[in-house]
Amino acid sequence: MSDFRDTTHDDARDAMLTVVDPVPPRHPPAGTTMARPSVSLAGATVGFIDNSKPNFSFLADDLESLLRERFGVARVVRHRKPNASIGAEPQVLDRLASECAVVVSGSGD
Repeated sequence: MSDFRDTTHDDARDAMLTVVDPVPPRHPPAGTTMARPSVSLAGATVGFIDNSKPNFSFLADDLESLLRERFGVARVVRHRKPNASIGAEPQVLDRLASECAVVVSGSGD
C-alpha cells in the first residue's frame, strides 16, 4: 500500500502534512551537557573539502580568517571535489586525516 494519498478523491480534504524542522535547538535540552572540544586549534592545520557548490569558497574564506585570527590556526588546506554528488576519493580523505586536526566538509548554495 502506498503512503501517498490520491488527491483526486473526496477524502483528500482529510490529508495531513507533517513538517519537520531539521534545525537543532539553539540550546541543549535541560539536563544535557555539551562535550568540550578535545583539541586546541593553536598551531593546527585545518582542512576544507569544497563540494563545488556555489558560494562555498566564500564561506571557507571567512572561516579561514576567523580560525586564524581567533583560534591561532597555522595552516589551511583545501580540496575541491569535481561536483557535489560524489564523495571525496579515499586517498584525499587519508591525506586530510593525516595532515589536519579538523576537516570541514561543506555546502555553499
